[in-house]
Amino acid sequence: MPVLLDEVIEKLQIKENGIYVDLTLGRAGHSKEILKKLTTGKLICLDKDIEAINQSNEILKKINSNYVLIKSDFRFLSDVLKKINIEKVDGIIADLGVSSPQLDNVNRGFSYSQNSDLDMRMDIDQSLTAKYILNNYSFETLNKLLIDNADVKFSQRIAKEIIKNRPFNESFELVDLLKNILPAKLLKQKNPAKQVFQALRIAVNDELNAINDLLKQIPNLLNKNGKFLAISFHSKEDYLIKKFYQNLTYRNPKLDKLPIQEERSWSQKIIFPSEKEKQLNKRSHSAKLRIITKL
Repeated sequence: MPVLLDEVIEKLQIKENGIYVDLTLGRAGHSKEILKKLTTGKLICLDKDIEAINQSNEILKKINSNYVLIKSDFRFLSDVLKKINIEKVDGIIADLGVSSPQLDNVNRGFSYSQNSDLDMRMDIDQSLTAKYILNNYSFETLNKLLIDNADVKFSQRIAKEIIKNRPFNESFELVDLLKNILPAKLLKQKNPAKQVFQALRIAVNDELNAINDLLKQIPNLLNKNGKFLAISFHSKEDYLIKKFYQNLTYRNPKLDKLPIQEERSWSQKIIFPSEKEKQLNKRSHSAKLRIITKL
């Protein structure tokens, strides 16, 4: 089950004739529940992963036919909608990060707890893999992506040792390297592989740039009272969405001195998983849902 499912469906305030977009289809966890509420409305689903598209189609076609599946990076949302003659929508949902099936499939290479090929591609049609990055990127580029994507401690040491110990082919080769080169105190606190693998995954899939590209399009795509819902799982993702909302609602401090009542154009609500959900789904622990509404 996707994280914060009940909250997403409630806050979307789905109209049976509305148009909604699921930017991160996965295995149709959110899409399935949205589709159930549509009669004459339409659901547009995007995913970079062809496996997600194919498997979700089997799930959704049992509900009704009011949906369209499109293999695409969500950074191209405006172009995708234009091609199917849609200008504005009533709701957009983005469940960021890796989907559970991608994490659970060892062959996809996202896991640091199981040995696999260092792949990490969400779109298996693209050429760039984690293995290529580890074996070819310069010290400067490796160090930068470790810091920018995951605030990795000892990033310089890690980048230097990666270059010294090339080539890497499997995940446990990288995990073992980290265990050997990092201070015992850090290893006791947490598994540093988590952040390093996160940094690599974000680099392979260009995730943060894709989010920025998407956010620029949101204001023009939402109808009045339309909603953009984003579930983030780490601070880098959440920061971009937080900054996006701040820019939408920026008010010149000079106006505060004037007797002008300025109408709000946007509102935001933030929701965290309940304690019950955290107990049932360990992947929900770091989740945060931001609901941004165009007033």
